Amino acid sequence: MPEHRVGAQEEWQAEQDELLAKEKELTRLNDELAERRRQLPWVLVEKEYSFETEDGTKSLADLFDGRSQLLVYHFMFGPAYEAGCPVCSSIADTLDPNAVHLRARDVTLICSSRAALDKLIGYRDRMGWSFNWVSTVGSDFHRDLGFLHTEEELKPFLEGELPPAVEQNAKVCGVDAATYVTEGPGLSAYIESDGVVYRTYVTRARGLEPAMAYYGLLDRTPMGRNEEGETDFWLRRHDEYETA
Repeated sequence: MPEHRVGAQEEWQAEQDELLAKEKELTRLNDELAERRRQLPWVLVEKEYSFETEDGTKSLADLFDGRSQLLVYHFMFGPAYEAGCPVCSSIADTLDPNAVHLRARDVTLICSSRAALDKLIGYRDRMGWSFNWVSTVGSDFHRDLGFLHTEEELKPFLEGELPPAVEQNAKVCGVDAATYVTEGPGLSAYIESDGVVYRTYVTRARGLEPAMAYYGLLDRTPMGRNEEGETDFWLRRHDEYETA
């Protein structure tokens, strides 16, 4: 346990009040950023993407499922993967129970990956999720949004010292590091208006943290994320912690 400053209740309360003022400032800034996201121009989706679903082949417009808004989580599960990415799996743990609440606000939430549909559904059953998961037909959908890379594009990264988490996650997905990192996670948003589909927002990397609820909670604990210097990445699929 690290050494830490200990103070009286009065000292704690004074500093807590200062912190609360900063937290409220951040909340207001987040509200401003949310409004700026909504004010981004819509981009017409002109390419005709196709997806394999449990109900047959569908277009992007079909995936809205009768609602006007669509959120797609681009889940790292490539064709050669034996199982889904553990980090994406932790995000799916957050997304799955929220899908019903999003539907109540005219938003359909799905996951999209490049692996074969039967592999995706089998993994979904193992994880106990219920969201709709689609398999892309071809690579364009993920590639066009920057969520799919070639090994040549990643060569400078792959020739360097790879983070332990990359090697670890690749191994538990049943692939080598190069195959693992060609896939990338991300979130994209769409709206359908007068029969036309527009892309409205795309994010990746730390922009996905709102869907990683555990980090927001860890940030409020005494030791925080406490990941610095770890050679064994702590995150696991939710059914693997006991055997880790």
